Amino acid sequence: MAQTVSVVGTGRMGSLALDIIEQTEGLSLYSAMNSKSDLSEMDGASIVIDFTRLEVSQKVAERAIANSQHLIIGTSGWTAQAMEDIQSQSLDSAVLFVPNFSVGSMLLQMFSASAAKFFDSVEIVEAHHPHKIDSPSGTAVRTAELMAQARGEEFSSPNTDQQARGEVVAGIPIHSIRMAGVSANQEVNLANDFESLKLIHNTNSHQAYAKGMQLAMLAVSGMQGVNVGLSSLISE
Repeated sequence: MAQTVSVVGTGRMGSLALDIIEQTEGLSLYSAMNSKSDLSEMDGASIVIDFTRLEVSQKVAERAIANSQHLIIGTSGWTAQAMEDIQSQSLDSAVLFVPNFSVGSMLLQMFSASAAKFFDSVEIVEAHHPHKIDSPSGTAVRTAELMAQARGEEFSSPNTDQQARGEVVAGIPIHSIRMAGVSANQEVNLANDFESLKLIHNTNSHQAYAKGMQLAMLAVSGMQGVNVGLSSLISE
């Protein structure tokens, strides 16, 4: 039996989700909701996938969890503490947070986490289109968190009290660029006294998110509790 999916937020990413549902065996559309829709329109769907704003996303999550619906959150702005708060609840369904649906971005995070054990100096530069609301991006924040987790402690970067050093996450300065003509780019710079390493991921089209989004919708009903990122879906 096909899993029914309610798409909350039908902008660029939500529209991509609608295309994937139409093209994927095992998925069928339950409802497509925009800013004028009432949240009750998602009631009854097997899966809810959210592409809204943080304040709306929190309401979507509360309702989906109360209704024991599997939930995929693609909205930026959720903090690690907010995710832990959901984890502490008694869940009858799965909640999957995906800061970035790009498989390439997920691989960059994995490579960066592996490299973090060998370099003391790290800085991240992320660039997006000028209409992106949040900065730093949720993807960059998650990259920094994963690097600190892999290292077992936060990094120690100098002069982070200076505004030009960027926002500091887990001891790593993150510099945000918002420019016309840019889709999405993340650059992780690592160095020690003897060598340096630069890891770069660039997204040229929102179609880069299609495979990861499809994987998430097909896999979430078989998951439990709170999960974060595409790496929880893809076996090595």
